[in-house]
Amino acid sequence: MSKINVFWFRRDLRFEDNTALYYALKENLPLLPIFIFDKNILDDLENKQDARVEFIQNTITEMNSKLGAKGARLKTFYSTPIDAYKALTDQYEIESVYTNRDYEPYAKERDKEIESFLKERGIGFFTFKDHVIFEKEEIVSGSGTFYKVFTPYSKAWLEKYTTNKPTILPNGLNSDKWFSTEQSEIHSLKEMGFQKTEINIPSNSLKEELIKKYDELRDFPAQDATSRLGIHLRFGTISIRQLAQKAESINKTFLNELIWRDFYAMILANNPHVVNNAFKPQYDHIPWLQDEEGFEKWCAGITGYPIVDAGMRQLNQTGFMHNRVRMIVASFLTKHLLIDWRWGEAYFAEKLLDFDLASNNGGWQWAAGTGTDAQPYFRIFNPESQTKKFDPELKYIKKWVPEFGTSKYPKPMIDHKFARQRALNTYKAALA
Repeated sequence: MSKINVFWFRRDLRFEDNTALYYALKENLPLLPIFIFDKNILDDLENKQDARVEFIQNTITEMNSKLGAKGARLKTFYSTPIDAYKALTDQYEIESVYTNRDYEPYAKERDKEIESFLKERGIGFFTFKDHVIFEKEEIVSGSGTFYKVFTPYSKAWLEKYTTNKPTILPNGLNSDKWFSTEQSEIHSLKEMGFQKTEINIPSNSLKEELIKKYDELRDFPAQDATSRLGIHLRFGTISIRQLAQKAESINKTFLNELIWRDFYAMILANNPHVVNNAFKPQYDHIPWLQDEEGFEKWCAGITGYPIVDAGMRQLNQTGFMHNRVRMIVASFLTKHLLIDWRWGEAYFAEKLLDFDLASNNGGWQWAAGTGTDAQPYFRIFNPESQTKKFDPELKYIKKWVPEFGTSKYPKPMIDHKFARQRALNTYKAALA
């Protein structure tokens, strides 16, 4: 049996500017591309109409069709990663496996297990940086320590980026190294226990006109003025390097959002405890209310605060929420209702198309005041003031809360002044 190499697609579902794929195709052996629909992840998803799973399945099917034109196929598994590799090593003589690094705690444990399994069989396991511009150890202070505050981190990031601009790599689809294999069907949603959804996935094309005005319009939810590229960055259907290159030339404010993404990835990689705990341990002393009824109202968008309700309904119906509104609803849950940020984080993780553990966790801990470089606990968004500032004509609210202004719309579930003072007292006492 002739030897082959394997390329493992994960959060990098593209042929163009794909780092590990580029290096795998430089080798002299045929390359078998694989994708694993990971049972460890999918079987834990309660909602079997998950648009993200549908998006991955559609993307993999499309990639397989493109490979088919080259006489190759993308081999898929619906199993645990270790079972997939047991099957692969039984079927093929593998020299090495190539893949791009993933920094989430589960992914790191998974890769450790796979690397150990392959090493026992004399198979190489090579990983590459692709999901971020700079990894955690690449941006450090003058004394070699990791940054905990965004502003100095972003300055160091920009300095390094200016002198170390990443190279955009060629489209791997054009290679003649793809392994010719028998035609195989991509696992269907039905096989995996999932169903199609009605949710529309935004395009991965970058609208340059939108990016030019990003700094002017990004805070106004009624304007369709954000890129909506989050899901494509999450699953790698767009290259972070290509996006950063365009952002630098068009709008530095947009580039700053990509730096935040690297920052939160660095925070998670260095501080895995933030997955379950506050970045600042003293904030774990806050006596959050176990208010399930209040939480359900927040989830359903029936709090009586129209900007909050509009955001939650947009999320529930589309899998997306405007970033300014994400801050408002997160502040409302943690400060007005004194409900644990982890409840809100988990709900976003279930609903957001662009869910990314590092960014979602970072955003929630920022809003709750528990995270690194978070807003101070005494900064509590007033939903009414936020509405006047960012949705003055109520266009966003009226779109998502059509009954607003009628007798059908609920009264506020809690008084703002009371909630604000209660939050201040609770945080102050917990941190004393």
